[in-house]
Amino acid sequence: MNLEVTIEDARWQQLEPLAARAIKAVLDFCDLDAELCEVSLLACDDARIADLNAEFREKPTPTNVLSWPAEDLTADEAGQRPARPAPDFTGEIPLGDIAISFDTCAREAADANKTMDDHVTHLIIHGVLHLLGYDHIRDPDATLMEEVEVEILGKMGIDDPYSM
Repeated sequence: MNLEVTIEDARWQQLEPLAARAIKAVLDFCDLDAELCEVSLLACDDARIADLNAEFREKPTPTNVLSWPAEDLTADEAGQRPARPAPDFTGEIPLGDIAISFDTCAREAADANKTMDDHVTHLIIHGVLHLLGYDHIRDPDATLMEEVEVEILGKMGIDDPYSM
């Protein structure tokens, strides 16, 4: 897998192996060849993600994770699986970009009494699923996305984050 990690906040120094494992789990679940897939990950703080959230979503507040899919793969019908990404002219599959904030992740993990690694793994899985066309705007889509997250996390030995 081509994973490009940009660390803007030094507290994220151990993120890359965790991210690679989470992304690979999603790609395996979706039966995609990880060696062909490209993901860019920005590891930042609340100030940076608030700027990105304001710029791209017109919400000038921090959030845990943001995603920018390379293409829109969202299913037309609510509750259906998204379209599969196709390789580009180089034979690779660019999936898109993710940004994740240390401050919000740490606060959420502490508030939920979860380990930081488990929470960050969940959020990276969530972000990659967005890159692959999963969403949670429509209720049936949210149900599908949550089920997929829980299944992938379970295969990784991580408890269902929605049942806590």
